[in-house]
Amino acid sequence: MTEKKHEIDLEQARLDPGSVFANPEALRDSPDLTRDQKIELLRSWAYDASELAVAEEEGMTGGEASPLSRILTALHALTGGYDVDHSPPTKQGGV
Repeated sequence: MTEKKHEIDLEQARLDPGSVFANPEALRDSPDLTRDQKIELLRSWAYDASELAVAEEEGMTGGEASPLSRILTALHALTGGYDVDHSPPTKQGGV
């Protein structure tokens, strides 16, 4: 019995990774993406989550839980860390 590969809509994932992957760990562990694609998508997802966290801080969201820490953990697993010495001092953390 052969394992069926899942088709990933990469363009949709670039627009909204959360609409394609159930969680950051699913993206990190996807056998259908290259390491670089995973990093790109996780960085995009982290930026979006950071924006949402800032909006929430300013009282502009419905209070849904932020996946930011899970995203950064998955990103860290692929990159070995986050370069805080070369990131801008923004509320979004320069992700």
